[in-house]
Amino acid sequence: QVQLVESGGGLVQAGGSLRLSCAASGNILSLNAMGWYRQAPGKQRELVAIISIDDRTNYQEAVKDRFTIARGNAKNTVYLQMNSLKPEDTAVYYCWLNGPLERRDYWGQGTQVIVSS
Repeated sequence: QVQLVESGGGLVQAGGSLRLSCAASGNILSLNAMGWYRQAPGKQRELVAIISIDDRTNYQEAVKDRFTIARGNAKNTVYLQMNSLKPEDTAVYYCWLNGPLERRDYWGQGTQVIVSS
């Protein structure tokens, strides 16, 4: 069983910052592509940021200059530092991991981020 545990969501005022954390465990490799997606009410789930196994990063244009994704020191951990938050960043944020051996994606339960005006 593969588990992805997220933390760090909450309520913040516009212009503030949050740091999301994700730790994955189970029958997976020690190094995987990981990232964050988000889903706002009535919207499709969309990519926020990903980091590949060779540490290349990819960001949604709307967050590129404000968010930073990075690996933690522990295996299969990832962080999303979110600065200069805007109300349009309000969404449920989901941690994601790609398992190349299983050829499937794993998802966390999601953590709510609410940015007030």
